[in-house]
Amino acid sequence: MFSVASLSALLALSVMGSPIEVRNSPITLPMTRRPTFSNVTDLLRHDEALVAALTEYSTHGRRGQPGPLPVPLESFHWGYTVSVGIGNPTKIYQLIVDSTSSITWVGAKNPYLSRTGVNTGYHIGVDYGYGSFEGTLFRDSMSFGTDELSINEMQFGVAFTSRGFFYDGVLAIGPRDLTRGILNSPEDILPTVTDYLVQRGTILHPVVGIFFQPVGEGSVRLGHGEISFGVANRERYTGAIRYAYVTDTPLSSRFWGIDQGITYGDTVILEHTAGIVNCGCTFLHIASDAFEKYEAATGGTMNAAVGLLQISLYQYNALRSLYFHIGSDKYKFIPNAQIWPRSLNYRLGGGGGNDDIFLIVKALTSPTGSGLDFINGYVFLQRFYTVFDGGSKPRVGFARTRLTSDTSN
Repeated sequence: MFSVASLSALLALSVMGSPIEVRNSPITLPMTRRPTFSNVTDLLRHDEALVAALTEYSTHGRRGQPGPLPVPLESFHWGYTVSVGIGNPTKIYQLIVDSTSSITWVGAKNPYLSRTGVNTGYHIGVDYGYGSFEGTLFRDSMSFGTDELSINEMQFGVAFTSRGFFYDGVLAIGPRDLTRGILNSPEDILPTVTDYLVQRGTILHPVVGIFFQPVGEGSVRLGHGEISFGVANRERYTGAIRYAYVTDTPLSSRFWGIDQGITYGDTVILEHTAGIVNCGCTFLHIASDAFEKYEAATGGTMNAAVGLLQISLYQYNALRSLYFHIGSDKYKFIPNAQIWPRSLNYRLGGGGGNDDIFLIVKALTSPTGSGLDFINGYVFLQRFYTVFDGGSKPRVGFARTRLTSDTSN
């Protein structure tokens, strides 16, 4: 095992190298939507397990050695993957994009084989709640579908055991501080993928832009999704990107956390409070007291077989928009954005008919004031272009897109 001093030298060495041309335009990669669930209950269990893991992290300060899973050994959610090439000869891996962790790793399905890989000897692991991995920290080349977006000596995990992953691993885009303490010393921080790209001169800024397309049939076809490094992709949003600094509230502050309030029409259902933006959750989760207000305002009734609030067509026609109040800006979440895609009602697990209408807002287990009072998941990100900026003062940005008012659900 290396000493702390040799580890510091290793981390410094890993981000050095021959600089290449710096870009001030986005380097973009397509993301493929891969539904890995059989019914909505699976999705709900996935989200609940992730929320439990995030809460556990707030108590123990790190998401290190994997523990028992609160769900079976499959991961059920709307996974968005990118293709990543690693090693020599280059082998392509399909990695799930995750914004609540910062260690990229491979080996869940396809084994890691490379002539140029270097085993650093460090044991690492992450518990995601819905799944986990344990492995070893390696150093090798990594590319993202283009020669412009490659890293010669990227450090990443290679799993010797994993649970809960249908695909090869994780491309982690969470804040770099999430790697603190993952090795021997609590002060050691591993560079993230974005850190490597900045320090090698590939991009100017530690910025990641995320675009997701709504899943309902009939929506404008712009591809399943896209991730951009360096700057936001201007082609994917309209108007201006408005930013909010990462919150100071503990728990949410560890992730891409912001402060926001939510109104249903003119009715306040969630006071201005802290939560996170997360591309690893499917639904919009709000504090339990806020959910009760939303339930009363919409008239929805819980369908126990599905696990979601159900409304009638009459209630849907009367449904009002949700408004997310973030900073000085207000983001309109139209009624159609609040419902499960009816084209996917066949995945409701027998709890609903083809024309039934279900709401995608879910309750967290605790009331307002827990430090994690909302999670803006895929259903939110599919309506707003999202930017994670890991600069000297981290912030999260949002912009409207051509799909913000899409009615394909």
